[in-house]
Amino acid sequence: MINLLETPIPAPTLEWMLLTPLFILLGVGALGILLEGFLPHHLRHPVQAGLATIGILAALGVTILNWVQEAPSLAAMGLLAIDGPAYVFWTILLLVGLGGVALFAERRVGGGVSAFASSAATVPGSPLEREADRLRREHTEVYPLMVFALFGMLLFAATNNLLVVFVAVEILSLPLYLLTGMARRRRLLSQEAALKYFLLGSVASAIMLYGIAMLYGYSGSLRLAGVAEAISANAGSHWLLLGGMLLTSVGLLFKIGAVPFHMWTPDAYMGAPTPVTGFMAVATKTAAVAALLRVFYVALGGLAWDWQLLFAVVAVITMLVGATAALAQTDIKRLLAYSSIAHAGFILVGVVGAVEAGEGISVASVAAVAFYLLTYGLATLGAFAIVMMVRRAGGEANGLDAWKGLGQRSPVVAALMTLFMLSFAGIPLTAGFIGKLTVFASAWQGGYGWLVLVAVVMSVIAAFFYLKVVVAMWFQDADEETVGEVESASIATWVVLAVAGVATLVLGLVPGVVLDLIAGAAQFIR
Repeated sequence: MINLLETPIPAPTLEWMLLTPLFILLGVGALGILLEGFLPHHLRHPVQAGLATIGILAALGVTILNWVQEAPSLAAMGLLAIDGPAYVFWTILLLVGLGGVALFAERRVGGGVSAFASSAATVPGSPLEREADRLRREHTEVYPLMVFALFGMLLFAATNNLLVVFVAVEILSLPLYLLTGMARRRRLLSQEAALKYFLLGSVASAIMLYGIAMLYGYSGSLRLAGVAEAISANAGSHWLLLGGMLLTSVGLLFKIGAVPFHMWTPDAYMGAPTPVTGFMAVATKTAAVAALLRVFYVALGGLAWDWQLLFAVVAVITMLVGATAALAQTDIKRLLAYSSIAHAGFILVGVVGAVEAGEGISVASVAAVAFYLLTYGLATLGAFAIVMMVRRAGGEANGLDAWKGLGQRSPVVAALMTLFMLSFAGIPLTAGFIGKLTVFASAWQGGYGWLVLVAVVMSVIAAFFYLKVVVAMWFQDADEETVGEVESASIATWVVLAVAGVATLVLGLVPGVVLDLIAGAAQFIR
């Protein structure tokens, strides 16, 4: 009999420098929660916004430093893979996090109050809520919640273990469920959206966990490389493996917003505070795509002939549903929600072509997907920043009627929104065009020419609803009863708009440097 007391237990080893970005975010989130309970109300907003900004900047700086100086390696006893793709996606996520803090901190738009409820725990319309509004005792726990979500996203993007996949999903999701239900206006709609997101997200996570259990039952390992080795050795029941693959893909496709797991997207985007919508639309999709790439290319690469066709079909349905449903939308946030669904389909086009004949990962295609996410993220953050600024009667004017004639009233804002819409549509000379070109080229080289042709047709259809917004702003007269006005925003919001606009143009004209940088760091390690 083995005496457990005498059996040596190996001491855990942590690669502190490689994991420092994660530790910084975790520490900043914990400190923010503590400060929320002790700081006076009038100090909470500047301190929390400053702390989140400094923490994310520090994490970004260490990430770039490690990217330059440290060799790719496994960390945390093999639970995480800190390699080129991890650095690329971490950098994108942290940049999005900085933009998210800027939008969360917006106070000039909307009469000096934030987009978040003064007291999210109170019943909408209750005396307690009115008292909190009168005293402007808004809670600023939104900042540590966002930082915790960002921590989970970084963990998700670097996972090398199936159990960490599930843990990371829960860490990033729970703060987003809360943030979705914290809108200042239309509180009931916001809380309904949060409840739907929570319930559907919980079901998707449970299904994914069952799939992970099946993959473990097949391979006897939770390591991604261990699953790949078991597939190479044909170690167990093929049906058990296929079942695990299908169920695991459900949770990942849910986070991406792919059909048929997209039902949460329109409601959550509409009900959530607009800063949360902008952050969630970019960061969640980026982290989920990063995890999907790692799980399916590292662990399930030997099943490429099975899951490539599955993802190709999902991509076609997702592009079709997103593009056609968006044509009928008259609310700008809901239109952008279905746009996000369509973009999930375009991203999957690149994912499908990323494995060449099941023998190895095409570095160029991984780089293409990462570059697409970068271009999509820039335009999305900018677009939602503008949605925050167009208002009527003290609230956001999300109906397209309110955007009519915006080019005459605020030509700079309308020009920026036009740039972002053109980038979404993939019009040449914008970053979105280069992003679509790279993922289409990836799928074509991977032998999925028919999928590229379908994607091109879907891109043409999608261009119509983006141009619908452009036409409303520049070529239609405003109705005095529904007209929306652009309110002045803070410097932080204008910085987000300026960076997003300039980067969208620069990456559309001279993308080579960034593409080469990403391509040079697009190889997964096992």
